[in-house]
Amino acid sequence: MRVLRPVVAGRKARWMSARQRKRHTPEQVVRKLQEADRLLAEGVHGPEVARQLGISEQTYYRWRNQFRGLKAHDVNRLRQLERENATLRRAPPTRPASIPLT
Repeated sequence: MRVLRPVVAGRKARWMSARQRKRHTPEQVVRKLQEADRLLAEGVHGPEVARQLGISEQTYYRWRNQFRGLKAHDVNRLRQLERENATLRRAPPTRPASIPLT
């Protein structure tokens, strides 16, 4: 059975299934990719691997390209650095004290 929930954006309400809203933490992604590697070693093919993991085939391939070879702690560090970079990009540029005002 498919459960639909209203999503309000502006004045219009649209319906979104609960499955579309699921998010995975980086640790969960790495764990699922390790499980996928195990299944592939057993001879299970890509679409069947994605089905057994409970994700779409496209999500599996996107995760594989994004997180290939990373461990859970590496993924956490990567996310932390991405957040820090985003914060630094939004910050106004600073001027070293050695440069005089003109």
